[in-house]
Amino acid sequence: MSVTGAPRTAPLSGGLSAHSRTVKAAKRLGKRALRAQQRQFLAEGPQAVREALAARSDGSVVVEVFATADCADRHPDLRRGAVAAGITWHQVSAEVLKALAQTVTPQGVVAVCRFVDRPLAEVVTEASRLVAVCADVRDPGNAGTVLRCADAAGADGVALAGSSVDAYNGKTVRATAGSLFHLPLAVGVPVQDVVARARSCGLRVLAADGAGEVDLFEAEDTGLLSDPVAWLFGNEAWGLPEELVDLADAVVRVPILGRAESLNLATAAAVCLYASARGQR
Repeated sequence: MSVTGAPRTAPLSGGLSAHSRTVKAAKRLGKRALRAQQRQFLAEGPQAVREALAARSDGSVVVEVFATADCADRHPDLRRGAVAAGITWHQVSAEVLKALAQTVTPQGVVAVCRFVDRPLAEVVTEASRLVAVCADVRDPGNAGTVLRCADAAGADGVALAGSSVDAYNGKTVRATAGSLFHLPLAVGVPVQDVVARARSCGLRVLAADGAGEVDLFEAEDTGLLSDPVAWLFGNEAWGLPEELVDLADAVVRVPILGRAESLNLATAAAVCLYASARGQR
């Protein structure tokens, strides 16, 4: 019987060891090459797994779930969601969960998920009003946080463009706090292609750069942010190279009002995205 008292519609397995074929296959998804080959990745923690289970009504994002008995007791909704969607729930020991987890202190549950990225044409459309474009962003924490901020600001899509970090890196996935499963996402697309697509869909392209000729407050006051916008955010260390800055309709800087040297990339992205969200409302 299921935890709800109704007959289970998905298998419940137990007794897996860290050396079992099933666990080893999941653990291999910690390597980028194997993730790309299988088009699957690991989502760790109750929040990420919850959002993955909710991402599609047919449960097609999640392949299988590994969880400790303690986690199942603390988060019964996760098991109910998996069972209702026909997804195998592996009840495992803390030792097995630790072998799968990529954090020092695992939260008791890991899901094997299918890739969620989409073609660029489905991420940037004529209906899009706010899009975040990461150009060669290499830090997984920053990339994941930009995606999370874009989700919070009501953006319509995100592109991890150029040579940006792998969207399915464990640190990136954790930094999104589940937002990876909310927004249309394009990966590995040349920045120039994203810009061209944005323009063809009627979006203004703004580059966020500390040396921008327009400050963000001025951009708000002049109505620059009231129209659909695609924001370009550059690499943490060197920002946007000149050839990418030249693609933008305007280059906008976030004003530094205190003595700070600069803003962290993800923080600057959050400020810009929310400014656009406000301008469009």
